[in-house]
Amino acid sequence: MERQSSKHGRHLDESMKQEVRGHVQGIAGGRSEEWHTPEPAGEDQPEVSRVPNADTTADLSRFGRYIGLSSMPGDREALRRGAETLAAPDDVLADLDRLPDGQVFHTVTEIWAALGRGPADRRAGAVS
Repeated sequence: MERQSSKHGRHLDESMKQEVRGHVQGIAGGRSEEWHTPEPAGEDQPEVSRVPNADTTADLSRFGRYIGLSSMPGDREALRRGAETLAAPDDVLADLDRLPDGQVFHTVTEIWAALGRGPADRRAGAVS
């Protein structure tokens, strides 16, 4: 025996089920009504992206794994000692050796910017 709603017909039930399918199943972009769907960027507009450069983000993430929180704030020598403790690969150690002597770094993004790999405005304390 098939169960059906006693208030609606089979076609209306099926239509209502399709409207909420995306929400129920967690499908990205599932919208109950078309007007909820965002419009694409115009011809003269840049494409929207949450991650401007995924490769740079992955590189920064990998680099940051070897910068111990106990090393910060710290200068080049303290950061190098912390990275050696965390068994950092040679390329990360070489990057830390390139940092300016005597400068104290508070965040991984400050170090990344000092290496010339990220925007300087991401440094801690920078005002936009």
